[in-house]
Amino acid sequence: MNEFLQQFTEGMKATTALEYIAVFAGIASVWFSRKENILVYPVGLINTIIYIYLSAKGHLFGEVSVNFYYTVMSIYGWYLWLKKDQEQHPVLHITFSDGRWWRYQLLFFTSFYITIYFSLSYLKQNFAPGAIPWADAFASATAFTGMWLMTKKKVESWYWWIATNITSIPLYFVKQYVFTSVYYLILLVMAVFGLITWMQKAKKAATT
Repeated sequence: MNEFLQQFTEGMKATTALEYIAVFAGIASVWFSRKENILVYPVGLINTIIYIYLSAKGHLFGEVSVNFYYTVMSIYGWYLWLKKDQEQHPVLHITFSDGRWWRYQLLFFTSFYITIYFSLSYLKQNFAPGAIPWADAFASATAFTGMWLMTKKKVESWYWWIATNITSIPLYFVKQYVFTSVYYLILLVMAVFGLITWMQKAKKAATT
């Protein structure tokens, strides 16, 4: 316990201003996501661009790929969420996944997990001995899936975010990004509330 507290204290002291900015931007982005507010994307871009740098520095190459993907998908999601029909109503609405969409997301996750795992295993042997392939690949693949589903306003995106957050808490702590580890703990709680809010909205939309 004392060793854990010492590592936590030292990690917090080592937290850079850049990491603080990324964390607060990420929390704000998730808050906007829960509220179905378009600011989720521009604010989220601040977070993802900084974490591309931080993850590369910590040899979390799966997370580098995730944050690069976040950056691209944030632009794509920004476009989709702003898209309107001829009556100027939003085209996308929060909905539950049907059987077809569940198959899509499971296949999506599996494909990325396998690809990232073997890529990281190669990097670990040749360039990055500090890499943790199975955990990094899982966190990355769930995040890829969650982000994709969020751009489509699927309720299930929050299940994938919850899985990402649970994996990322110890992953970043081990890499001594302690403040980021706390950040993912906060995101985990926010993701649970986000799931509840989106489920309520989807159910309400289905009955109107």
